[in-house]
Amino acid sequence: MFGHTNEPVTISRDVKAIIIPVGEELTLREGTNGFITQALGGSFTIYVEGNLFRIAGADADALGKEPVLPPEVPEDPTDQDVEAVIWEQLRTCYDPEIPVNIVDLGLIYRCEVKPLGNGERSVEVDMTLTAPGCGMGEILVQDAQEKIGVIPTVADVRVYLVFDPPWNQSMMSEEARLQTGLM
Repeated sequence: MFGHTNEPVTISRDVKAIIIPVGEELTLREGTNGFITQALGGSFTIYVEGNLFRIAGADADALGKEPVLPPEVPEDPTDQDVEAVIWEQLRTCYDPEIPVNIVDLGLIYRCEVKPLGNGERSVEVDMTLTAPGCGMGEILVQDAQEKIGVIPTVADVRVYLVFDPPWNQSMMSEEARLQTGLM
């Protein structure tokens, strides 16, 4: 299942949206009609009048959907427990044009969890894009930061956009290559 749909939708309240692939924010007005074309990782890609828009999972109610709940960690988690949840969260971040998560696309180069000594942690992630000029880069970085930032015990998150080494299709997981027909 790719998470693709063509489900008709009417926006039930004004909602912030990001134009794909430009990455600019605008407001879609209450009563706007469109189609949900992708619903993956808690965010939505909708098609309205010839354009694609990304709606954040926190605004799912504007589409008549349930928002995604934050992740759980074990009681008194280890750094390894938290890192495992971080990778799970990163697997819920999707390029709005490609129905594959950023981990399986091979866009995550580094994930480092550092204890702060008070039961909280700092997290640093290096990620790249499939194309350096992608207008959605900052949106994907923000999505990753927000999804890591809601993890209990994570006090600070820094996601860095890097382009060395340059991304190529060989960095994709086998499953991602199968999903996109790039085998």
